[in-house]
Amino acid sequence: MSFVKTVASAAILAAAATAADARDQIRIVGSSTVFPFSTAVAEQFGRSTDFQTPVVESTGSGGGLKLFCAGVGTEHPDITNASRRMKAKEFKLCTDNGVTEVTEAIIGYDGIVIANAKGGPVLNVTREQLVTALAAQGPLPEMWSDVDPSLPAIKIEVLGPPPSSGTRDAFEELVMHEGCEGAGIACEGITIREDGAYIEAGENDNLIVSKLEANPNAIGVFGFSFLDQNSDVLQGSSVDGVEPSFDNIADGAYPVSRSLYFYIKNAHVGVIPGLQEFADEFMSDAAAGEEGYLVDKGLIPLPEDEFETISGGVKSLTAMTGNEWN
Repeated sequence: MSFVKTVASAAILAAAATAADARDQIRIVGSSTVFPFSTAVAEQFGRSTDFQTPVVESTGSGGGLKLFCAGVGTEHPDITNASRRMKAKEFKLCTDNGVTEVTEAIIGYDGIVIANAKGGPVLNVTREQLVTALAAQGPLPEMWSDVDPSLPAIKIEVLGPPPSSGTRDAFEELVMHEGCEGAGIACEGITIREDGAYIEAGENDNLIVSKLEANPNAIGVFGFSFLDQNSDVLQGSSVDGVEPSFDNIADGAYPVSRSLYFYIKNAHVGVIPGLQEFADEFMSDAAAGEEGYLVDKGLIPLPEDEFETISGGVKSLTAMTGNEWN
């Protein structure tokens, strides 16, 4: 244990000894996409150990990292989930606030799907067509058929995540920035339109699912796991001719795929009961391995060698160095 971590842990212990609200329960914040996976691990952890079941909050990736990086102490979260990698500026926020040792873990992969309710029109799109439909700098079409005559003659109504969401960040990177050139729209400064065609539906992906059921012509943007868990009522759209399936995401064929993360505040390990044990459970074969219970919930598992490397880093609390973005 480093000197900095030792001092930080001692500070938490001192505060916990005098604070009436000292915690004996792990607090987790962050991504709505990772939320169901983290919740499943928390429930299993609560059932199978003597530790309390961790509290998991869905705040969005950006919101979770802001809370996580605000400081060290029992008033701050112990873990944050993210559906995209921590940004360099967020790492700096952490270090500026004394969160100097953070362990990063990739739990698996996920695809960002374009989906609507079964019974609605089947929408097979390219990333270029999505850019044309949704770019604020584009032609601002009203109907999908205005984008391309092969698409259905229905109003463009896309329910998606807000700017605080890692899914939104990944959608902008993997769709808007990858498809802009082919769409003939300037890539620099490209943004999603704000005239009502794209509707920010909050961080609750389950709410998006219920809204899609109520309006089969509306399209939703969310993680593959929510499509997988609601396949009785939802249908996914092909993107660039590739269906959003488990196998297509796992082998990289589906073009809108990303990694899922969680981050551990190392200074809280040994202070908040069960924190190391919970992280180890999350990165265990039984949970995130190829036959783990998270796969049943839609997680696309890591290749075995990568999984072993990352789970080993969690066990040893290997801290980020700040060179991850170089």
